[in-house]
Amino acid sequence: MDRLLRFLLKTFIRRGTFRLTTSRGTVITFGDGSGKPVAVRFTTRAAELGILLDPELRLGESYMDGSFVVEQGSIADVLAVVLGQDRTGIPQWARPQWYLRFLYRRLQQFNPRGRSQRNVAHHYDLDGRLYSLFLDADRQYSCAYFENPDQSLDDAQLAKKRHLAAKLLLAPDRRVLDIGCGWGGLGLYLAEIAGAEVTGITLSQEQLATANARAAEKGLGQRAKFVMQDYRDLGGKFDRIVSVGMFEHVGVSFYDTFFRKCADLLEDNGVMVLHSIGRSHGPDATNPWIAKYIFPGGYIPALSEVLPAIEGAGLLVTDTEILRLHYAETLKHWRERFLAHRADVERIYDARFVRMWEFYLACSEMSFREQALMVFQIQLTKRQDVVPMTRDYIGREQTRLHAAEAGRKPRLRRAAE
Repeated sequence: MDRLLRFLLKTFIRRGTFRLTTSRGTVITFGDGSGKPVAVRFTTRAAELGILLDPELRLGESYMDGSFVVEQGSIADVLAVVLGQDRTGIPQWARPQWYLRFLYRRLQQFNPRGRSQRNVAHHYDLDGRLYSLFLDADRQYSCAYFENPDQSLDDAQLAKKRHLAAKLLLAPDRRVLDIGCGWGGLGLYLAEIAGAEVTGITLSQEQLATANARAAEKGLGQRAKFVMQDYRDLGGKFDRIVSVGMFEHVGVSFYDTFFRKCADLLEDNGVMVLHSIGRSHGPDATNPWIAKYIFPGGYIPALSEVLPAIEGAGLLVTDTEILRLHYAETLKHWRERFLAHRADVERIYDARFVRMWEFYLACSEMSFREQALMVFQIQLTKRQDVVPMTRDYIGREQTRLHAAEAGRKPRLRRAAE
């Protein structure tokens, strides 16, 4: 086993300083000696065999179970070395599993109504205390928008809401649909700062209760209403549609359904903004560990998979923006906050859960830093003349919204409040 580990890992890990201690006590060093050194240890032969047979699934499982131990550095440092190799993709010996997963990915992402709700509950209906420990004060659970490198997480999440609102070109009393409203932060911002009439939909019981409670607390119950509803069952017309961090749960087979429904809901002079994680390297399969433990039914799309569905729905792309390292920085903030409260999380759940979520946050961050994941914001309309010809309006709208925020500052919660 030791010889096989040495042979296969030497073909894969060529950069960095990576020291491995096998379950038999053999010490093997990989890489070219550069960068921050990391050291790991296997405690069982079963863990070693699992990594060799299916590294994408078994690495995370071994870390969760304590049979893969990080002795120098952190799991984030280890994943930075593993994912930062010159060779893109997975090791050659693990490709058979990837091909099989790619072939049945549409079955894995088959998300009819009942399954969609179960998938949402798996992740978003966890104990609410968990999210309060590492998210910003507004519970924004999506990519922040860092206007400068030193910006706090709370300010960067506020900037994200402002940036999205600017692209929506909002005037008072616009009817806005928020598909996948989370805990209501964006919808409440649009209602409070832009004067919109917001309908937010979610499939999470926990998020629904929190969003409506926050609307009532802010006195926005008449302007911001949140309901439990699948996007496929919604009726009516809206001046604006926004969706942030929900599209990753739709599934490739339902992209046509999603955009046709959005086209049906959007007024002829309406504007939609879609904010989603995306892939820069083309279609792929969901990481099996993420699919099993974190986001069942989830998938990160490539633009080449999204644009045909937009075109088929008769919608026009009027603006596309790619946010590259913004999510890496967001995840770094989340990971650091999570680890600062790991004892609290362990009291809510257990040590295995803590390791599972640490691995999730670390591998997500390093995927954005090393594996060319990104976030795209696509602005959509039905007509060519709905938005201005140049992008100057985005800056002007952001300035206007920033001034409106200042006028209502006592009602905007920040981390320090």
